[in-house]
Amino acid sequence: MTLYLCFCLAMALFSGPGAILALAPENEVPLHPTTWLGENKVTPVHLPKGRTRRLYFTLKKRADLMSVTVSPCAVPIEWSLAVRTLKDKPPKKPHWSSKKSMPEVWWRGSAREVRIYSYTGNDVDTYTGPVYAPASIYILRLKSNEQNTKVSAYIHEGPGPSGAFPELPSDPKVHILGVGMTSVTLSWSPSSSVVVKDGHHGSLPYHEYCVLVNHKHNYQSLCAAREGIRKERQNVQKRERREKPGKEIVWATLKDWWWQQPDALEDHASSLWDNPEDPGCVCRDVESVCTVSDLLPETQYYFDVFVVDRVNGTNAAYTGTFARTHKEARQAVTSLREGQVKWVTLSGDASSQKGEQLFRFKPRGWQQNGLLTLHTCNGTSKVKVTISSKGQVLSSEEVGHQLAQIWLHGGPSYRLQIQALVQSSSSSSISKGDSNKSKFCLKMQASSAYHRRAAPVFPATLQIKSFNKLRTCNSITIAWMGTEERSLYCVYRRQIPPDAKDIRHSSTDRCLDPEARPANERVLCKYFQELNPRRAVTTAVIGGLDPGVVYVFDVYLMRRWGLPIKYHSKMVRTRNEC
Repeated sequence: MTLYLCFCLAMALFSGPGAILALAPENEVPLHPTTWLGENKVTPVHLPKGRTRRLYFTLKKRADLMSVTVSPCAVPIEWSLAVRTLKDKPPKKPHWSSKKSMPEVWWRGSAREVRIYSYTGNDVDTYTGPVYAPASIYILRLKSNEQNTKVSAYIHEGPGPSGAFPELPSDPKVHILGVGMTSVTLSWSPSSSVVVKDGHHGSLPYHEYCVLVNHKHNYQSLCAAREGIRKERQNVQKRERREKPGKEIVWATLKDWWWQQPDALEDHASSLWDNPEDPGCVCRDVESVCTVSDLLPETQYYFDVFVVDRVNGTNAAYTGTFARTHKEARQAVTSLREGQVKWVTLSGDASSQKGEQLFRFKPRGWQQNGLLTLHTCNGTSKVKVTISSKGQVLSSEEVGHQLAQIWLHGGPSYRLQIQALVQSSSSSSISKGDSNKSKFCLKMQASSAYHRRAAPVFPATLQIKSFNKLRTCNSITIAWMGTEERSLYCVYRRQIPPDAKDIRHSSTDRCLDPEARPANERVLCKYFQELNPRRAVTTAVIGGLDPGVVYVFDVYLMRRWGLPIKYHSKMVRTRNEC
């Protein structure tokens, strides 16, 4: 018989620990210490996948009611509550050794086990029921079939709430007060557990609210949210290791997670929140309204609110909600007609929507070429012009006080972005009260360029020259540079009144079109062309003037494409005596 027992033991040892457990009966008491749950204490429990954890507790107080609260983390679990009672009281002097522990007395005695409750899911669940006989052992069985996880268990004896877990209001839903393009305003009913700790010098409250926003789904508990964040960080780190060294990794996923982290939970979550992102909205203490900002337009977000007990390290989740932010306000795009002269006024604040304008132009003809001409009317203002077609930027340049022309080619239609450039404070400061200086004015024209391969050329200089020797009492002679292209030049004159206080600022507005000037100011119009640019000089003798009078002369280069080019004004006084 001894040899047979030794043989059986050897087979069990060689078969591994699973065989030893299989030989042990269900009601056999393990040699390892039994896990006991303490009353009024939150006990964290680790659950390996597919294995049942058993926890035991007894009730010492004489009460009629008891409650057991189990809080899962990230995955659904199965848990049940059973009670094991003796049919008969154990003898005072049992026939077995007195060194046996109390669980062994129950298991080896004539005890019976009754299952009183069971639950499957991932919500925080509480069983409340009557207390069995004082000489009873309660068995809490926990099991996770999906993955390794952790739960929290809490035992409370007596009527009324335990006070360990925060209480949710009768309306536990998170409500949306308003939705914007980059922000959402939330509200929720206050929890009756939220009280402020008595004290001074900035003492912290017992409870507070935490707000969480993410792209995926709502969470049932704070623990589940932490697990989700931990997995996201692990995924980002894996992607970072796969990327090339030195390549910048954007933590876009982690930026979508934010809340106010309670100090009481820092010990449990320090590994997850070493470098928390800037929350953008902070729900302080007991405030039950929060505006979540820094969101992306036209994006769906899920919002969760948790009321947290800072002392016990527990929390309760409100019923989360979701919302989709509004679309981004797209700036209006104005279509330019063929040859239309468009006056554009821009605000000096380039960051505002009024600081830029968008236009669309589609040239005529199969060549699909065009010419964009711009002329700023402010003396010191600058604008930035960006030309794009089919989402691709073709050109971008700054336009100052000089007239500019941009050749359009390479696309069937063009998108024109005109943006004001803010001057630095060193060059010229713009006062807030002066609305005229804070606006930029320019005129532009877009036209189809038929049978052309480039933009028209400018004159070598826009200065007008007068000849003193050819100046008389009733006539003067002026000259200006032309181009090698045949173009029309028109001369205008304007008389300065004798009582003018300051004739130095009598130049004609450079944005003033010749069509806007009185007909009696036009002196002559002539065509001119010279193939040699160095010799492209033309002159005009202006007669019918009065002696000793100051005149301002303007020359306009009239072109088929683009805006007229205005030369710099020339001021000449006729002779008094001849």
